[in-house]
Amino acid sequence: MMDALHLSQRLKLVADFVPQGARLADIGSDHAYLPAYLLLNQRIEFAIAGEVVKGPFENAQQEVLKHHLTGSLEARLADGLAAIEETDQIDVITICGMGGSLISQILDAHPEKLVGVKRLILQPNVGESELRTWLVQHHFEIMTERMLTEDNQFYEIIVAEPTILPVAYNHRELTFGPELIMHQGPVFQAKWQGEIDRLSQVIVHMQEAKQPPLRKIKEFQAQLQLIQEVLTDDNRNRIN
Repeated sequence: MMDALHLSQRLKLVADFVPQGARLADIGSDHAYLPAYLLLNQRIEFAIAGEVVKGPFENAQQEVLKHHLTGSLEARLADGLAAIEETDQIDVITICGMGGSLISQILDAHPEKLVGVKRLILQPNVGESELRTWLVQHHFEIMTERMLTEDNQFYEIIVAEPTILPVAYNHRELTFGPELIMHQGPVFQAKWQGEIDRLSQVIVHMQEAKQPPLRKIKEFQAQLQLIQEVLTDDNRNRIN
């Protein structure tokens, strides 16, 4: 069972990317397990646990009291980055367990809150490509990415930092992740091999229809070919 002393594998990996001494805003924090864990392990100075829903907000409040973190961890009921105040001097933001589209909307809604932020650690459940596109468009460079499996689900963690230099990723990098492509491991291979199997079945079913949707079949075949090319590309450094 997960708590502030024992994070899930997914949140533990997110925690590993939070720099020592950070001032953290964990948006959509739920029970505030992540910031509480980091404070209890003396990894960060201060944290906000932001929640837009009353129930999870109250859960976070209970976690603060349970671990005697009043003063160093504040639970706030607010919509996204509105939880952050200028006096907090937040320099790291974590947003985990949402769709890439929603994470992008949260970041987009309050650009002024990103001033002074040195690192974003994001864990989208879906819509990774859309989130990477947002990062590029808003001058964030993807520094590292990790993929893991937990409870039969694939998760991607994206660590990005602001840059004054122009950043550009091609379609392949936006889809699969520039760092994940370069450092493919067994989890990456398993995820995309599963997608090959799924697309292959879908294509067969569509081809068997009385009136096959030719345009859709062609689109899916192109996706299939792209995945196969990425999985067999030798121009990378494998980490297994």
